[in-house]
Amino acid sequence: MKKIIKVFLIVFVLLTLSGCGNYKLIDTTYDYHKIHIHNEDQCFNIKSWTDYEGEQLQVELADGTILLVSNINATLIKGECPFCKE
Repeated sequence: MKKIIKVFLIVFVLLTLSGCGNYKLIDTTYDYHKIHIHNEDQCFNIKSWTDYEGEQLQVELADGTILLVSNINATLIKGECPFCKE
């Protein structure tokens, strides 16, 4: 039982210390408001999104349209779009 507690504490300390700097072991941002499609050079409001293994994103837009895009050609955005600023 003590070994399990020690292993848990070691893992907890490693996860806590990895929060230093710009490095995250676990990405906890799941709430995005817009998607910027680089080929179209415009943003769309999103209702929901799902990522698949590899580079695919399935995005349901606010108007009900469903897109399957590559994350290379699109950026999920929370807040104001840095690409559409003028």
